[in-house]
Amino acid sequence: MTEDRKMLEPMTTVVSVLLRILLALAITGLVVSVVHGGWGGFSVCIADESSSSSATPGGFAAESGAQVDSIPRYCAEAPDAHLRVLDALSSLPSSLLLISGLYLLHRFLRGAAREGVYTARTVSRLRLVGWWLLVGSLVVEFAEANARAALLAALAKDVDFSAGSVLSMWNFPYLAVLTGLGVLTFARITRQGVSMREDLEGLV
Repeated sequence: MTEDRKMLEPMTTVVSVLLRILLALAITGLVVSVVHGGWGGFSVCIADESSSSSATPGGFAAESGAQVDSIPRYCAEAPDAHLRVLDALSSLPSSLLLISGLYLLHRFLRGAAREGVYTARTVSRLRLVGWWLLVGSLVVEFAEANARAALLAALAKDVDFSAGSVLSMWNFPYLAVLTGLGVLTFARITRQGVSMREDLEGLV
């Protein structure tokens, strides 16, 4: 197990430290928000990047041959609970996916260092990380796109909540999806290594 533990460094230490830092920041932010009442004291804003105007906004000068576009940004200075929830749902799921993904990766690395890389349980944990990245990133982006579209529809008179508005807010998570597929492929390769190792031990 010592060789496996060395092989997984420095990734194991980096993931462990990063997970603790993110959890500490999240807990600190939550405590500060509750103590100072930050939940109800901020404005809620959303930019409609699907529409723009050629009218030059004041204070922004472009070089010769360049043009400045105006993108509308809607803000509610005294948002109600519904708008604050939509605003939170437009970004919070990504943070939760990051922290939970780091936890699963930390669990995989610690288990692999303790039990060995080529074990069925290690492969199972690695496969879970891959599926979590693949499916989780798609679900999170879909949820956030819906929240952003609903928030924009609530603040802009000429925008309705529809499939088109959701698609305009949708950003396909290419990197997370490709990473998830890569992790699943590596889990399959590792599983073949586990089978070969078991066959070898059976011969011995």
